[in-house]
Order: sequence, then structure tokens, then C-alpha cells
Amino acid sequence: MDTADRRTTDSAADALIAQLTQVEESFNEAMISNEVSRISACMADDWVLVTPEAGVVPRERILHAIATGVLSHDSMSKDVGRVKVYGDIALVTARGRNTGTFKGQRISADEWVTDVYRRTEGRWRCVLTHLTPVATP
Repeated sequence: MDTADRRTTDSAADALIAQLTQVEESFNEAMISNEVSRISACMADDWVLVTPEAGVVPRERILHAIATGVLSHDSMSKDVGRVKVYGDIALVTARGRNTGTFKGQRISADEWVTDVYRRTEGRWRCVLTHLTPVATP
């Protein structure tokens, strides 16, 4: 795992990595709860999702899909491989796996995830999630 910005001491970098790894886990737990209030608490108001299939998807569209049952998750995990912190902006790159349903059909994903976080008022909130499917041999 990469460390946070070189200008930060090792112990401070380790603390930031641990903090952001926990933020990711909290986001995962919120997603599998399928509770819009918990999920939206992890996101900035201007959060977007970027996927190869749909392009840029605004926060409101994802939250509406979850609220109406069009999208739900029953598992979500991320193996964090890289954390970079630049002041109040952090980039977290992980390999993510999730399962659930979309429009009544089972879904399963294995993808590279990059989450961009912004720290405001001492709290990290995700402003962008970018997904790239893991290439299959």
C-alpha cells in the first residue's frame, strides 16, 4: 500500500490510511444496508458515479434507484491497495466485489474502484466513485 503524501510523517500517514480504509468500510456497510439516509451520509451533495456502462451517474439517480428497490446490494467489499492524501482531498484505490439485484436480476461485480474523498468540517465524504471492471483472462 502506498503511503499518504510524503510531506506527512509516517505515523500521521498511517493514521490517515487507517482512517480512510475505515471510511471505505463504512461506505460499504451503508451500501449493503440499502438505506438511502446511511448511503447519502457517505456522499457529498455533488457525488457522481462513473461506469463504463452508464457514464456519469448523478447521486440522485443512484439514491432513487435504491429507494425504489431497482438497485440493492447484499454484499460489498473492497481490498484497499492505495491511499493518497493531498491536504483535504484523498484518493482511495481498491479492488471491489459486490453482489445484489438490479431491475430484479442478480448482479455480481469484480471491479477496480477509485473513490475521491473531500474532507470538510473534519469529515471525509466521497465526491466521485469510478468503476472499471477487472479484466478477465
